[in-house]
This record gives sequence, structure tokens and C-alpha cells, in this order.
Amino acid sequence: MSTEVKLIPIGNSKGIRIPKALLLKYHLQEQIVIEEKENGLFIHSNDEQKLSWEETYKEIEKEEEDWSDWHAFEDIHEI
Repeated sequence: MSTEVKLIPIGNSKGIRIPKALLLKYHLQEQIVIEEKENGLFIHSNDEQKLSWEETYKEIEKEEEDWSDWHAFEDIHEI
């Protein structure tokens, strides 16, 4: 998904308005982290919220991955 927003003057700097839907979806609150990447800026929450086991299960379930061969790794031992 891509969202186009305008840069807004804030003193000698510029800012952006992030749509409410994105604020809620990505849990962006008072502070965010802006990382400089090779191809642009990466904005994310500085909140390191971890999913509960139940939430993790539900997220994995959404991916509909095939885990039927998981048992094949039970007998693998380190050398």
C-alpha cells in the first residue's frame, strides 16, 4: 500500500500528517523511529510490543502455511 502526503512546514523543518488509519494499524503514538535506508525512509513505532502466544498463533494461522512436515525435524540432532 502506498499513501501520498504533503510535507508541512514546521519552523525550519518539515513534517507529515499520518492518516489515523495508519496510526492505529501500526500503533504509532507520541514517538516514532525514522530509519534512513538505502532507498528511502522507514518510519515505525519505537514500541517493541510483542504478540501474545494467542495473537502469534492467529497471525500464523492467517498465513495459511503448510506445517505438515514439521515433525520431520524432531529427530535432527546437532553434530
